[in-house]
Amino acid sequence: MNDGTAAAAAMPQRSRPPAWHLFVPKLVTVLRQGYGPGEFRADVLAGLTVAIVALPLAMALAIASGATPDVGLVTAVVGGFLGSALGGARFNISGPTGAFVVVVFGVIEKHGYDGLVIATLMAAAMLVAAGLFRFGTWIKYVPEPVVVGFTAGIAVIIFSSQIRDLFGLSIQKLPGGVASQWQVFWAARGTASAAAILVSAAALALILGVRRFAPKLPAFLIAVVGASVLVGAFGLPVETIGSRFGELPSSLPAPRLPAVSIERLGELAQPAFTIAFLAGVESLLCAVVADGMTGRRHRSNAELVSQGIANAASACFGGLPVTGAIARTATSIRAGAKTPVAGMLHAVFVLVFMLVAAPLAAYVPLASLAAVLVIVAWNMSEQHKVRHMLATAPRGERVVLVVTFLLTVLVDLTLAIEVGVVLAAILFMHGMAEAVSLTQDGRRVVIADEDDFTRPREDRYTQRDALPEGVEAFQLRGPLFFGAAGRLADVIEVLPRYPRWFILRMREVPFIDSTGVAALADFVRRCRANGTHVIVTGIQPQPRAVMARMGLTDATPGFSIAEDFAAALALARSG
Repeated sequence: MNDGTAAAAAMPQRSRPPAWHLFVPKLVTVLRQGYGPGEFRADVLAGLTVAIVALPLAMALAIASGATPDVGLVTAVVGGFLGSALGGARFNISGPTGAFVVVVFGVIEKHGYDGLVIATLMAAAMLVAAGLFRFGTWIKYVPEPVVVGFTAGIAVIIFSSQIRDLFGLSIQKLPGGVASQWQVFWAARGTASAAAILVSAAALALILGVRRFAPKLPAFLIAVVGASVLVGAFGLPVETIGSRFGELPSSLPAPRLPAVSIERLGELAQPAFTIAFLAGVESLLCAVVADGMTGRRHRSNAELVSQGIANAASACFGGLPVTGAIARTATSIRAGAKTPVAGMLHAVFVLVFMLVAAPLAAYVPLASLAAVLVIVAWNMSEQHKVRHMLATAPRGERVVLVVTFLLTVLVDLTLAIEVGVVLAAILFMHGMAEAVSLTQDGRRVVIADEDDFTRPREDRYTQRDALPEGVEAFQLRGPLFFGAAGRLADVIEVLPRYPRWFILRMREVPFIDSTGVAALADFVRRCRANGTHVIVTGIQPQPRAVMARMGLTDATPGFSIAEDFAAALALARSG
């Protein structure tokens, strides 16, 4: 044993962490590393800052979702505390978000609030299962055009849902669809309230002004408080939280579970999947953003499990679905948060507001909360990203974005996600199939269109003089999967006649699936029927293993495997 080998053998080997390490909450990691007064002071300040931002948002999002304002506060308290305490992301702030508004509104409208609780519990189970099965890393497989088109569509829906309160329109019940909503808005245009328009315009101006000239101040809270003072000082006749919902409760409700039946589970399976998808995707995206801002790394599977538990608890206490909120998480980081304790404290501060100052919320004008959600919708739309993708992305990705956006706004959220992902997958497979090339003597073989019989076969083919008589050789590049399996059939099309020996070089084929093996086996049978023996060379481990499992080996009649091209030529010459 030489010195280098001995030294390497003497070095201690780093053991791979056990599987359960993937599910350890970041809070446990922080406490193990040491948590002192300095970190606690920073987390207190960050938690208070985020709570100030979360208060008006939680109430506004609950109202937009078809629930009462206190439901949003309960969600922020229960979901926010557990999401941070058990989460796999150090800085994620969990709570209600705009992404849920549309689906929650639809579930409550169709199935009642008990239906939402059941759907959220089902979604919670899906999230826990996804985490335990380690699906957390799959977030990278959700195409960007689908996410952008989907969130932009939700932004439009949120904006549309706020028109009634923004203009003070007298509408008893707002329909769910955007097209139906605007028909109702137009019919009720004569009932617009000048006072409501004044309050919403003042709140919008205040939010934009604070963000422009004092960006560190809580613009949403300032706008809501300012609008409340304006309405109270001048006695403006506008609808408030108190006039529509009454006084908010000043304590958490007792947990309860609705009656569950197999029929209801079946009815709510689709919205439950949508809630789980939104909660998982948005929370993991939030963690990725936080990692980019702080240089930390999150545990994606632990985050999914924690979001499942937080959603289950929120539903049991009468709350809404929760997920990681990107804007609130960024606010917490900028406020100096050090650990998940900041998120837990944010929930505690919201709870303190409920216990002490809940009656004050009755004076908040709904027009000011509508203004808050208009800004949320604008930020959520990411219109700069939409413009950039529509201007620069490949045509197929632009189609995916537009289709997902239109389906989200005009049809259904779940259908939009399904169609967007499937369409993006088809485009990807088409692109991968196009990347699979067949070359001869370094030149790419171009196959004429299958309906093009204007030229004889011989005119589309050039014989390689270097090969022995009766031997042909081609090289296949790229993954041979179901989308590209037809490339093998194209090989014969470029030959003037069947040779005695056909060498297919596969060293640059990194992957093959069952359809690719079936196509290769069919190619071998077709060649054998015409007196041609097929030799493949340079097979990589994955294709070799799949071919062996499916029975395509040296024992297959008319088929041989050679280690390299030289060995294949030798086999052909010897035959």
